[in-house]
Amino acid sequence: MIGKADILRLSVSERIQLAQDIWDSIVEVPDSVPLTDEQKAQLDRRLDAYHRDPNAGSPWSVVRK
Repeated sequence: MIGKADILRLSVSERIQLAQDIWDSIVEVPDSVPLTDEQKAQLDRRLDAYHRDPNAGSPWSVVRK
């Protein structure tokens, strides 16, 4: 296993890439990030709201600003 000292010897761009690679490896297996019952319920509420009115809300291009 590589330690923190090893990571800190990497350049900033290498550390960013490492973080991205780690994140990508986590999300490749959706069940590896378990949701609580409350999180599942919230997602269900949001999906139901979307199905009721797909035009409600704001597009990503507006939200991210």
